[in-house]
Amino acid sequence: MLLGCIADDFTGASDLANTLAKGGMSTIQFVGVPKGTAQARCEAGVVALKTRSIAAADAVAQSLTALRWLETQGCRQFLFKYCSTFDSTPRGNIGPVAEALLQALPASVAVVCPVFPATGRTLFMGHLFVKDRLLSESGMENHPLNPMTDPDLRRWLRLQTKGEVGFVPHSIVRQGGEAVRAALDAEAKAGRRLVVVDAIEDADLLAIGAAVADQPLVTGGSGIALGLPENFRKAGMLSNAGSTYKPGKGPGIVLSGSCSSASQAQLAHYLLTHPGLALDPDALMAGSQKVTDAALFVRDHLDDAPAVYSTASPAKVAKSQEKFGRQELAEKIEHFFGALAAALVDEGVARIAVGGGETSGAVVTALKTESLIVGPEIDPGVPALAASGDRRVHLALKSGNFGALDFYDKALHALGEA
Repeated sequence: MLLGCIADDFTGASDLANTLAKGGMSTIQFVGVPKGTAQARCEAGVVALKTRSIAAADAVAQSLTALRWLETQGCRQFLFKYCSTFDSTPRGNIGPVAEALLQALPASVAVVCPVFPATGRTLFMGHLFVKDRLLSESGMENHPLNPMTDPDLRRWLRLQTKGEVGFVPHSIVRQGGEAVRAALDAEAKAGRRLVVVDAIEDADLLAIGAAVADQPLVTGGSGIALGLPENFRKAGMLSNAGSTYKPGKGPGIVLSGSCSSASQAQLAHYLLTHPGLALDPDALMAGSQKVTDAALFVRDHLDDAPAVYSTASPAKVAKSQEKFGRQELAEKIEHFFGALAAALVDEGVARIAVGGGETSGAVVTALKTESLIVGPEIDPGVPALAASGDRRVHLALKSGNFGALDFYDKALHALGEA
């Protein structure tokens, strides 16, 4: 294994795996930290954790465990992957995990760059944009778990870290890899080990990738990996073996837990032509809406690829969170989706398109999937995946804001046929 990656959620892991596979690296996504040795042909290993919304100390511990396993696989470089919208709170764990990885390797400096231009995530003057909106005006300020109210990543990250945060502006990035490398060295010498780096297009990410070729640690969204395969290719280390993914066959369903504006539109579009069952927070918390009821609904509509969803407007979500508690409600919904997915796969469901990072994590964990083979890209950042383990199922794990309006229909088609 050449590149060892630690992702803070499951959709982010598949997003990163997609980028690396498209770049020509033989890529495997692992569900949690594996117990054994990786497949011999694995050039990039992505360990998918579920740490995005947990306490910093727990996230650090899990990330260091993943790092130790990746080190035993012979990795030459490591990547800490977080969301392209930098999902975290002022007490979040992106900063603590990055600092812990710097210390453990050890590494003198690491870039911080969540940019993903293909989905409209750009960084300019240290401020993160979603398309033409500042992060704090993009809808992310209403995120149910990690509301993002400040687009200045230097300021946000400083709230989470012990050390000062560095910065490389776009005026330097556009000069190319050598200029970026020199700027990073200067920041490291000044004691600023985590360095926010501007990028507004893929060419910037390629320049940053070239600049970090010899650095032990890289941090960012999946876009930061665009230039990394080329570094290994230039060194003659890639086999160019390609993916072993094959489409599946069998019934398909949609599980949507994301409440992002994109997910709301995608679900509404899907429900125009497919049946759907909404989770009722009151009934769910009271125990009167059961997994068996949802499974019965799916069975009755299986020929029409039904959807089961908790997706709702920010106002409805806020009302339910106030009534039941943010964490309590989230855990109940995640457990429901996980149990439902496991039950349905046991009954023959073979294709599942999942919307939302927390929901995806719950589903993959419940399925006891060990690793995922990366297939073709469905939409930017979202590949088709084939699961290993006892339950053979094909999955699409979509981050809430990713995907075109018709994503769910495209996803089920990409995963195989009924």
